[in-house]
Amino acid sequence: MTIAEWCVFLSLMLYLLSIAPVKWLRVGRFDNSKPRDPTFYEDPIAARALGAHQNGIESFPFFAVAVLLAEFRACPQNLINELAVLFVIVRIAYVFTYIGNRPTLRSILWSIGFAINIAIFFLPALRKFLPL
Repeated sequence: MTIAEWCVFLSLMLYLLSIAPVKWLRVGRFDNSKPRDPTFYEDPIAARALGAHQNGIESFPFFAVAVLLAEFRACPQNLINELAVLFVIVRIAYVFTYIGNRPTLRSILWSIGFAINIAIFFLPALRKFLPL
């Protein structure tokens, strides 16, 4: 597997891990028979963790498709790997800023992550201009 493909897996794990600690730490208050109970998410940290989790679910498909498209179209693997690692780093920072209630920085990080996804997605179109 390539580094970029491992980053796809890490991106998946990141959105799962963004909500799991909140559920574990609030064990007595989380009812697994009602995982979407809105009263559990009234706590501000739990609500922000849920938001980070949901945003991770939303961003994952585009990232996964962009990486696979770039790899299938034989773009420079080093560039795909570097952009994928950068995306995961930005997403980790995004989760921390989301849970830490830093909305401006969170929006900046989201924009950077989206731009990285766009770059990966359009690598096949730019392949002839890239060093192989």
